[in-house]
Amino acid sequence: MRTRVRHTREGELAVARRGADGKYPERRRRPQPGRARSLVTSSTSLMSIMTLLIFAIVMASPAGTAADSAPPELAASVPLSATSFTGTAAVGALFVTSASGTPTHFCTASVVHSPRRDMVITAAHCLASYAANPHQITFVPGYHDGKAPYGAWTMSRVIVDSAWASASDPDDDVAFLIVEDHAGGRIEDVTGSEQLGVGLQPAGVVRVIGYPNSEQRPVTCQNKATEFSASQLKFECGGFTNGTSGGPFLTDVSPVTGNGLVVGVIGGYELGGYTAAISYSPTFGPSVGALYKSAVAAS
Repeated sequence: MRTRVRHTREGELAVARRGADGKYPERRRRPQPGRARSLVTSSTSLMSIMTLLIFAIVMASPAGTAADSAPPELAASVPLSATSFTGTAAVGALFVTSASGTPTHFCTASVVHSPRRDMVITAAHCLASYAANPHQITFVPGYHDGKAPYGAWTMSRVIVDSAWASASDPDDDVAFLIVEDHAGGRIEDVTGSEQLGVGLQPAGVVRVIGYPNSEQRPVTCQNKATEFSASQLKFECGGFTNGTSGGPFLTDVSPVTGNGLVVGVIGGYELGGYTAAISYSPTFGPSVGALYKSAVAAS
């Protein structure tokens, strides 16, 4: 029997050095209802006004993002095993402040385009204990080897769906975080961003990026994301261990910036996966589109 090798138990999370610079807990544990949110939105009440949910939501793209013309098609990695690299600007590690004083990252997130240019996407299960105190969370985009090439950014709000907050529904294991301005600027102006794709079932190869807790660099792998169910994607590639939860599933990746269209995040079924070789993501359907709209309104 294979053991669960994914995400850090919340009790093991340690402090991130402020200014320095997942998958699920190894034991499956559901967050307590009501704790995993500072804003909980009913996606059903918003669906009727969402007119773009049957195709990609690609917001007006700033230069150097997924709007780059005709990105080349991705090829599957050979072998199908994650490889370490120095990362991309828009994907980073989440750190949490605790009493221990030891900097340890615990999940992965990525900057996603929004009108205020201040939004990050990750898995909702990463934030079960922190929605009430989002300032404990620091996002370090492009983190590698102890370095924070784009700074360390504090969260001001966590937004999850009411279906996740009340019942930990794996189909709603998605969260948006609002990032505080940093030295007078906004995160997207520094890192660029992924674009949000809603209503897409990726037919080709996707790139997945994550930050294993035991490593000081992110890992990446490319393979097809297959339909595991009507509401879940499946991605097979070894090496996605503890800490990679929230890592983006990317298509239409720019060879220049590394940014693309995010169509999933590691999470969902089996809390993102019980083994390092198989990862899951909720499909980005109407509820994710409605949640994004709520996050925009709250930013």
